Amino acid sequence: MTRARFDGFLFFLLGCVMFVWIGSAWERVSPVSLLDFRGVYYATRCWLQHSDPYQESELLRVYRAEGGDRSSDSAAIRRVVTLHVYLPTEILLVGPFAMLPWGPAHLLWMVFTAASFILAAYLMWNVGSRDAPVISGALICVFLFGSQILLEIGNPAGIVLSLCVIAVWCFLKERFVQAGILCFALSLAVKPHDAGLVWIYFLLAGGLYRKRALQTLVLTAVLCLPAILWVSHVAPHWPAELQTNLRTISAHGDMNDPGPTSVQPWSRGAATVSLQTVFSVFRDDPRFYNPATWLVCAPFLLVWTIATLRSRASQAGAWLALAAIAPLSILPLYHRLHDTRILLLTIPACAMLWAEGGSIAWLALLFTALGAIFTGDFFVQLLALYGNHVGESASGLHGQLLTLVLSRPVPLILLIVGIFYLYVYLRRTFAPASCIGHEPCQQELVCSSATHALSKLSSSNSPEKEFDEPKSPVEPGVGEGNGNRI
Repeated sequence: MTRARFDGFLFFLLGCVMFVWIGSAWERVSPVSLLDFRGVYYATRCWLQHSDPYQESELLRVYRAEGGDRSSDSAAIRRVVTLHVYLPTEILLVGPFAMLPWGPAHLLWMVFTAASFILAAYLMWNVGSRDAPVISGALICVFLFGSQILLEIGNPAGIVLSLCVIAVWCFLKERFVQAGILCFALSLAVKPHDAGLVWIYFLLAGGLYRKRALQTLVLTAVLCLPAILWVSHVAPHWPAELQTNLRTISAHGDMNDPGPTSVQPWSRGAATVSLQTVFSVFRDDPRFYNPATWLVCAPFLLVWTIATLRSRASQAGAWLALAAIAPLSILPLYHRLHDTRILLLTIPACAMLWAEGGSIAWLALLFTALGAIFTGDFFVQLLALYGNHVGESASGLHGQLLTLVLSRPVPLILLIVGIFYLYVYLRRTFAPASCIGHEPCQQELVCSSATHALSKLSSSNSPEKEFDEPKSPVEPGVGEGNGNRI
């Protein structure tokens, strides 16, 4: 191991220690300790007892009967647990834990969350360490330091996003592919809005990537169908009940409302980070902030789709595409702060650009670092506490702008990071002569072959000696040798 890789690995280990230590410490003292895991745990226990968790009364009965209701819990905390809004396919992930009593179940859930997230972070450092080991290690250290919320509230996103990142590594490296397909399938089954656009990249990229996407889709269907059939037997009206719960929790002033009266980032784990939270500051009306959000996001998503369809298959291009879609995927739909951990996918692209040097390298480091810092739970809540104090003394446009910068920085940072990586991705996609990372570009290979042929011709002693035509260059990348062509 070189000195640079050793230093980068030390940064990674430091981030792991802080992630586990701070996250487990906060879980023990937090008033919302494992709040999100409590919700899915007791809902799954409800399924296992052949009761319908989408009926709040049924879930509350199981919650109290098994000793989950705590005297210190407020009415709002109790409502988070008993108003169930997850897909029934959650049972695929939570079922093994729900078969255990709460004590060992919640400890194993924390261990599995920490282990899967650390593994995902290590794989991203391992990819980035080829080009910039210290930069990659430092960025992941900051990223892990700001991820303690995953252990504190125990949201399934910690595992779901880790499985998604692990699957991406398996697909791009062509290693442990079957395990990657299983990880991706579980990720899509439990939280499709978190992993969906990452899966769509592989579907659009074509060749071997599309094959992996379709294999994942088939396995997802195979896993989900029995679970949905069983759940439908227990609760035949679950689709309508789920829609009712979603409408209830998203109503004006309720927990999932992106309006200014509901978004409280200084409350542990309560920061909604979709772009609707930005527009709602100026006009708290879903007829305004929903269309405005899609008006901003749709063009970027469309351009990204076209670029992906036109791009050539290569690892470098894949990392740039994923770095662009990771932050953009969070903005148009409901997401909370823990969902921003998908930004782990920006680390390899940043390291690749840093190795190339120039102004783009510094911009990549700047924006990726801002994404790691400003989506960290600790920093967001400190800034929001200050922003709440300042915002109370300001009014009008000045107060709205202060609210955005101090209390809603995450969607703004996500938009900036997404636009930057989309720009770089487009620049590489629509400029074939430019080289991406360490891979030689097509024109360089053609010129090299032609020069070699001319050199052989000029140095030949026999004028009649034939020489071979230069072969068409084969594009390097993940698909080389196994048909991954566009």
